[in-house]
Amino acid sequence: MTNQEQVIADIAKEVVSRLRAQTQQPHTTTTPNYAPAIASVFASPSNSAEAHDGVFLTVDEAVRAAYEAQKKVQEMSLEERGNMISIIRRISIDRCEELGRMELEETKVGRLDHKIQKLKNMKYVLGIDAMRSDARTDKSGLVLIERAAWGVIGMSLPVTHAVPTMVANAINILAAGNTAIFAPHPSGKRVSQYALQLFNREIERECGVANVITTVLEPTIESATQMFQHPQVALLCVTGGPMVVAAASKYGKRVIAAGPGNPPVVVDETADLDLAARSIIEGGGFDNNLLCIGEKEVFVVASVATAFMDAMRRAGGFELDKPAIEKLTQAAFTFDGDGKGCARAHVRKELVGKDVSVLAAAAGVSVPANAQILYGITDENHPFVVEEQMMPFIPIVRVLNVEAAIAASVKAEHGYRHTAIMHSKDVGNVTRMARALNTTIFVSNASSLASLGFGGPGYLSHSIATPTGEGITTPLTFTRERQITIGGALRII
Repeated sequence: MTNQEQVIADIAKEVVSRLRAQTQQPHTTTTPNYAPAIASVFASPSNSAEAHDGVFLTVDEAVRAAYEAQKKVQEMSLEERGNMISIIRRISIDRCEELGRMELEETKVGRLDHKIQKLKNMKYVLGIDAMRSDARTDKSGLVLIERAAWGVIGMSLPVTHAVPTMVANAINILAAGNTAIFAPHPSGKRVSQYALQLFNREIERECGVANVITTVLEPTIESATQMFQHPQVALLCVTGGPMVVAAASKYGKRVIAAGPGNPPVVVDETADLDLAARSIIEGGGFDNNLLCIGEKEVFVVASVATAFMDAMRRAGGFELDKPAIEKLTQAAFTFDGDGKGCARAHVRKELVGKDVSVLAAAAGVSVPANAQILYGITDENHPFVVEEQMMPFIPIVRVLNVEAAIAASVKAEHGYRHTAIMHSKDVGNVTRMARALNTTIFVSNASSLASLGFGGPGYLSHSIATPTGEGITTPLTFTRERQITIGGALRII
């Protein structure tokens, strides 16, 4: 059996398995049907790029198809690029329930309502409206500064937000005149492929360009490495920790890196405690705390700590006592050696992104069906404080005063310079914390979601480049600055 035949056989086996499961077990939700997407990859015996709708057997095929597409995309007007972006937005919003269900079914992390909302929120991603040109003149002439495309961009997709990250990045890169090859996490590959094919088919039908975004059928570490080093990939955008960034940086290409975060929250004695509680639950509970910007730990000034805990309860949180927190900690982390020190704690993947009820069961308690998040008192060295745990449990640490709270938040953030939040009516305190943390995103008196346009003035991206400094990515992030000088040009003023 050839490799291609083996791949087809494996896919067929998976589809049959899913169909059999549907007939044997009752379901309250629609089971995702990957068959149309997968079958279309081999719908034609031809090896032409057009037959794949963006999904290819090899990295080389995927890159070459995107490379050919980019020649056409860079020649498009901004209005024509905007048409492609409108198609992607429209499909994301119109099919948000289908894609959200498919992603939750495949990845098994997060909340369905929030996965649907993330796709609806693609309207907040900047497109051609962010593109601009600048000019300078003096008596010697004119300088025109334009934003040029890079070409084919290699992009990794996290399992936590597979389709939303692809959509947001596709909008950004197409606005800038680029195309992309995506390397999805293996646990989110099918829904990523399905969405990618939907976008490509409609873009080709309406705009006449095929394969503006591409991927491979079976993403692996090896295929990601091939993408990193492919000579026709001009720029890389990766999501992950230091090891991923280091791996992508070995090949002499510019890397835009979305790194880790562990966003702290400070609540001082002047804060609106009910607003603070609602905001923390909204941001920290969104998609079961999978967002890298989501509130992960809270440092509250002791004089208002009891009142703040009451506010958390009123806002829909469920408090865990010390024994329950200890039991949850043992379920959520593994520990090196025989100790329980924070430096030796490692997050168990089994509870990442799981529902409140799942965490509550692990803690040995039952919670009301409407409980939005778990919370409880810990010390500042607790694993839930130190580690980026991505679970709907918020540790609350009592501190003596705002100075101690800021110092503790600096320690917990680990110098990632990602996101920090403060609830305070004291402008001086807010200023001190913002300077001390020096994060890419700083939010005051709102949910972390406000920084990405949800109830605030920010704009959306699922690639927040902290290690390499680009911040919340926009179309301009994926451009090269090009300067055109015209000597002796006419000046009106």
